Parts: sequence; C-alpha cells; structure tokens
Amino acid sequence: MKTYRYLKTYKIILAAVAMCSTVMMSSCSEGVEGPKEDGGQEVTPVGQQALVILDTDIGSSTDDLFALEMLHRYHDEGRCRLLGVVVDREGEDYAACTDVMNTYFGHGDLPIGLERDGIKNPRVFTDYRNLRNVNDNGRPLFAHTIEDYSALPDGWKLYRQLLASQPDGSVSICSVGFVTCLAHLLESKPDDLSPLTGVELVRKKVKALYLMAGVFTSSEEPDYNLVHGISYAQTLFDLWPADVDVLFSPMEVGNGIAYTQEQVLRDLASFERHPIKYVYENIYKEGGGQKMWDPLTILQAIEGDALFSLSTRGTVKVTAEGKTDFTPSPTGNCRYQMAGSSEWNEAMLNRIRAFGKQR
Repeated sequence: MKTYRYLKTYKIILAAVAMCSTVMMSSCSEGVEGPKEDGGQEVTPVGQQALVILDTDIGSSTDDLFALEMLHRYHDEGRCRLLGVVVDREGEDYAACTDVMNTYFGHGDLPIGLERDGIKNPRVFTDYRNLRNVNDNGRPLFAHTIEDYSALPDGWKLYRQLLASQPDGSVSICSVGFVTCLAHLLESKPDDLSPLTGVELVRKKVKALYLMAGVFTSSEEPDYNLVHGISYAQTLFDLWPADVDVLFSPMEVGNGIAYTQEQVLRDLASFERHPIKYVYENIYKEGGGQKMWDPLTILQAIEGDALFSLSTRGTVKVTAEGKTDFTPSPTGNCRYQMAGSSEWNEAMLNRIRAFGKQR
C-alpha cells in the first residue's frame, strides 16, 4: 500500500510522457474507423478529463472489481476524475467492499451511495463482500476508511448531490449493475440538493450513460442486470431524456473475453496484498474465467468509441421479459457495441490485464 502511494507521482509523470507520445502518433491516423485490433491506447485529450460516476452491483461477479480498479488507475493518471461510487446491491457489506477497494487504491475519501429499496436477495456468484472483515493473525488484512456505513446516503441522493455540483453536460455515468438507483434518480423530485427533478438534472448534467446491459445480436437469454429488476429497467428507459446518449455494452460482447483465475494470479503475483488477489486465491471458484463485461463499459467511457464497432443510432425499449428491442433511427440516442473478432477479444483482455499489473 505504501509503495503504491509513493509511486503515484512517478506514475503520473510516466503517464504524461505516454500521453504526449500517443497524441503525436494519433494525429497521423485520423479518420480510421472500427475497433483497433491491437488495442492501442487512445489517450483522453488534456482539458477533456472525463468526470465519472460508477454504478455497480459489486460483491458478486468479479468483473466489477476490475472495473473499479481501472477507474482508480485512470483517475491517478489524470485521464478521469472518479466522482463517487453508487452501490446498487442492497446491503452495507457491499458498500464496505467498495470502501476497501477505494482505500487500497488511495481514494478512501470517495463518496459511496447505498441502495436501500432495490432488488431483494439477487443471486451472488462469488461472495467477496466481507473483504473488510478478513484478518491476518488477528489484524485486518485490508484497511477501510468509513466507520459507519449506515450513515451513507441513498444512491439516488448521491447522484443528485454529485450531478448538481458538476458543469452542465459533463458527467459520464458507468452503470455496470442493476439500474435501481438510476430509476430512483429519474423519479426524484426537487430538494435541497437541486431545484430540478431527476429527469431535468440528468438532461442538464449528464454527458452520456455507459450501460453494461442488453442483448442485441444473438438469441441468448435476456440480460441479467435488466431482467432481475424489470420495473426499474422500464422506468429507466421510459424516463431517460431522449437527448442524452446511452452507449450499451451488451452481454454478447463481453462473452468472448474471459479472464481466467490463472491469468489473474499471474498478473498480481508481485503484490503481497491485493484485494483482487485475495478474492482469487480464497473465494473465486468459477470455471472458465470471469467474462469481462463491466470493464468494456469503462474502456469506452474513458478512451472513447474508436476501440469499438458500434451500431447505428436508434431507440431501445425493454419488454416485460427483459429483452432490449432496438429500433434504428438517425435521431435516436442509443448505440451498442458489436462483438469483435477473436483477435480483438484478445487485445481487449490484454488491455484490461495491463491495469492489474501496474504498481
């Protein structure tokens, strides 16, 4: 932990050098469309730092952990400013898990919001919510910052607070879990945080919603994040402003990118203590590797569209069965990522793995 903090300044200097080099190189390749097979880095231009709120069902599938780690790394490199984390899975233990991750990466002061009226007892795939309580010879293995999680604000209230304090049209929301808090936000009324309704606040402050959800180009089952809270999903799409973009990262794209337990432990071998390493050494039991659904949303939000092949514009409706019906329209606010080739999948996995190897 100390080593990580001591090296922050050095990393930022290296990132600045890499940024300058990449910008010079990218000026020679303007006009290239479609995903980059080599996964080459596309740096956020200086002065256009992304402002991000992460909305996550952390504490179950481990791709949420990688998504949060990536945002912390981007934050330290100056390529985004992580404003806060909304935890959309009910239970204070999930907020505690987020607190451990934030503290480990040196950002224990980040605000966290709780879901108190969401989906009841959804399935937990890999239960790592109790990272705060892990002990090593009677001492906590991982530090945390927050002492009283019951005092944390509701997720939708944290949304209102964070959005109200940011410039117009500046905030990117990365939603990689249930959409309960987003639905509550849109239904919210004016209050002491903002004189605007939730819909008005989103329309004024949000640049785009990057949403890990949907199935568009295959016959697979409906998306997990939507079908387990269908009324919330329908509220989201009924109320979301038509002039604010929604970029989907659907199931079928992440399905081709699996990060195996062996690869994770190899990448984190040099860390004596690391929350993700602990999870993979002691808790993770899923065979075949974790599908990297959530990190793809983060990559697009921070690095832009050029890494991906995207659909045409259109509109999306969610059916009672949780299916996402896409209707092409040149004036629509929705687009979705298209599944890539095996080479592209490998490049994206290597890109995600690189974040874990940083110190």
